[in-house]
Amino acid sequence: MNAEITLAGAEFVQRFSATRRGARLARRLAAHQLDEWGVPYGSELSDDATVIVSELAANAVLHGLVPGRDFELRLIALADTLRIEVSDARGERGPEVRPSRPGAESGFGLHLVAALATSWGVKDRVVGKTVWAECVMEAQQAPQALVLSETRSTAI
Repeated sequence: MNAEITLAGAEFVQRFSATRRGARLARRLAAHQLDEWGVPYGSELSDDATVIVSELAANAVLHGLVPGRDFELRLIALADTLRIEVSDARGERGPEVRPSRPGAESGFGLHLVAALATSWGVKDRVVGKTVWAECVMEAQQAPQALVLSETRSTAI
């Protein structure tokens, strides 16, 4: 009897220190992981995803900081969707999209996320919150499904 198990997607999870350096490392590792999955550096999806990771990680560091707590990056590649999740420990303060002000030097991060992602939102966690964004992946960009095969022989 042959049994074949196909994993529907791929997942990358990493915690980072809630510092500017941690946010920068999250962005770089996201681009590297996407490249490992077959989404090359410099492609539209890679560039969009790294901007989204950069903005969500920066928000986790600036607005979601709880001293002594890290933030978490999770990338989930499904058949046609890349889901980016950034979780922090501060649940009482959700992301806030602010109106653009002439001459402002900050406050544009969630506008970028909304422009680049097909959808985004926030979900509560036991401790903190998760801000997520999704991007459409073309069929050729999706990571190859991992296939594990197992052969069993039955003696008669």
